[in-house]
Amino acid sequence: MSTATRHTEEQADDERDASWDEEDDWTAEALLLLRNLRSPHRRKRAGQVGFAVYCVLLVLVVWGVLPGFSLFLKSSMGADYTVHGSAILAAVPSGVCALVLGSLLVAARDALWRGPVVPPRDSADWLLTQPVRIARILLPWFWLSCGVALAVGLLASVIGMVTLALTVKTGLAAAFAWCAVGGVCVPLLATALAVAVEAHESVARWVRTATPYAGLLVLALAAQSALAAAGHRVGRLERVELWSGPWGWSGIAVLSPTRAAVPGGPVAALLALAVTAAAIELARRAAGSLPLATVRQRSRTTTGVLAALQTVELRTARQVAAGASGTPRPARLRLPAPRHAALAVPWRDALALIHAPGRLGRAVLLSALAVLSAAVAVGAHHAGGVAATAAALVFGYWAVAQLLEPARLETDDTRRGSWSPYPYGGLMLRHTIVPLLLGLLLALVAAVWVLLLGGGARVVAAPAVVPALVAAGLVNACRGVSKQHLLLSPAQSPTGSVGPVLFLGWYLSGPLVAIAALLGPCVLALHAPTPAHLLFMVGASAVTTASLLWWAHARAGKLLT
Repeated sequence: MSTATRHTEEQADDERDASWDEEDDWTAEALLLLRNLRSPHRRKRAGQVGFAVYCVLLVLVVWGVLPGFSLFLKSSMGADYTVHGSAILAAVPSGVCALVLGSLLVAARDALWRGPVVPPRDSADWLLTQPVRIARILLPWFWLSCGVALAVGLLASVIGMVTLALTVKTGLAAAFAWCAVGGVCVPLLATALAVAVEAHESVARWVRTATPYAGLLVLALAAQSALAAAGHRVGRLERVELWSGPWGWSGIAVLSPTRAAVPGGPVAALLALAVTAAAIELARRAAGSLPLATVRQRSRTTTGVLAALQTVELRTARQVAAGASGTPRPARLRLPAPRHAALAVPWRDALALIHAPGRLGRAVLLSALAVLSAAVAVGAHHAGGVAATAAALVFGYWAVAQLLEPARLETDDTRRGSWSPYPYGGLMLRHTIVPLLLGLLLALVAAVWVLLLGGGARVVAAPAVVPALVAAGLVNACRGVSKQHLLLSPAQSPTGSVGPVLFLGWYLSGPLVAIAALLGPCVLALHAPTPAHLLFMVGASAVTTASLLWWAHARAGKLLT
């Protein structure tokens, strides 16, 4: 929605509020008319909701109730899970803080484009333009969001109860009661924060600015939790984190029924409940008086995202959501124009990444996760080592994929490359220059850091796999329009249709091929960094890179046909 259109709608809403009279209240009549219009479709809608609830309950029973019952049965027969109790209790303080802050961050980011108070588009486009009480239309959606969030929180409380009962031998009732403090308060606080983002543009701007710092804090707390589980605790810092706010009070409550209880558990629980009650009351008041222009815009955005997801246009869905979320303040750094025509494409790509600093930040964070996964793979064996190595390759691919956004933008509309004197395939290959250089820079920094810590010759693995991962990203960037017909494939397997598997294989073809080709050589190089294994890994990466670049070039040529 354009700024002028939004201003016009806001002025119309203000004028209506100023001239509102009780005699103009047609809320009951409008709702009755809408109910009558929807009555022919009510049974179908109820069937859809019932089927969704049935699927959720089935998943919970199959993947939650039955495994939990099995664990308790094994425990009664002598299985000892208490050996993990000390590590879990050590990880709780910073781990719960990371989980709560991450939940708040996700809710706030979601509210930048959607939010908890989003009626269907027919209500937003028709019902809200009638002389009705806005609160009666919007508040039911607010309470529905609170209910859904509360259900998720209670499910998390049950998981915490089972974990404490098995590993610390805490009573089920006590464990659930104390875990429910966080299970109730955290989801409701997240919903209240999301309403504040939806209602106030100043809060939304603050969220956009604080997101990278909050993300770093969550990762730092998660790393601290992992170190604490491994035996490296910082007691004073944990105490400060636990009492620093609502994100820590839930951790105090979780520890209260255990041998690691922190003094002041009831006080923390009362503080959490009081703050949550106050936040929900403020959110209720704000939800009933949201700007109608904001509600309409978010309703239309949500409809667009759902339409894209139903047609399996995942990138379109991301673009719609990102466009509605707003953009942070652009970077002030400028690059001088290149003096040689051959540098035009890299210059444009570098300029695009400078104006999207979030992608550079995510690339750095994901690179760090890739290095940590590789470090875990060095000390793990058998299936654990293979899984950790695969995780390192996935994080590495995800990191370089952040830097390939200019290439994806180029393929979104092939007319964008009409200025280029190069063939379209050659143009797409030139889009790998900047991601390759930045990826190698990140890999070399990581390699030097690991080498100083005693990593040895295995640090060669980091820069060696970068070209193959960049080429895999280019293959995905050139995949073209979505092949939805794969979802309807008649091929069958013992577990059902293979259509979704075929679609995912096509959608992730580049990284799947790269990871499959590099996994074995990387496992050998990390566990036994002999010259032969390192040379084998470098050779496998070179062959994979050449093959994927040829594939990307062929795919790019087909985009113009």
